[in-house]
Amino acid sequence: MPTDFSISRYLALAAEVCRKLDSAAIETIVDELAALRARDGRLFCLGVGGSAANCGHAVNDFRKLCGLEAYAPTDNVAELTARTNDDGWSSVFAAWLEVSRLNARDAVLVLSVGGGDTARNVSANIVEALKLAQARGARILGIVGRDGGYTAKVAHAVAIVPTVDPGLITPLTEAFQALIWHGLVSHPKLKAAPTTWEALAPQ
Repeated sequence: MPTDFSISRYLALAAEVCRKLDSAAIETIVDELAALRARDGRLFCLGVGGSAANCGHAVNDFRKLCGLEAYAPTDNVAELTARTNDDGWSSVFAAWLEVSRLNARDAVLVLSVGGGDTARNVSANIVEALKLAQARGARILGIVGRDGGYTAKVAHAVAIVPTVDPGLITPLTEAFQALIWHGLVSHPKLKAAPTTWEALAPQ
């Protein structure tokens, strides 16, 4: 953590990230998701750590607000831990997608800070899942930080959260995953159901 950390500086850095985000890249993800829904494809959201928790929230929003069939393997802790215990961590997502019969109508959305890096053995499970997605012809989407790692190299559409402070890559990336996917599910090309508070009449 940088020694000059303060909440006011953190918020200023968040504002800088907002200014630097590539809105056109995010719009491309919107178009990919709209096409996915139109062809009755499924969306598989992959992430680890805080990004895994974000995947669970995102899946709820894609399903409830957008009418997209969406899943996150990390929501099934029994299968996740069984596969980790029996077969190893690096294969858990690819094996899960195999059983789900991932195919060319589907898409994989990666939420990750680094996007996967086999050379440094970081998020190898994401890399292996994306190799399967490539082999099956599934579309690959991502919301990632830094340079995006393997995800950014192979994705059909990716939003990269820019690094504005090398000491705050993880918190800002995971925070902006939420901001970006909430923008996706609020987009008129995708949103199919109202959110509760916006639908309530003012008192």
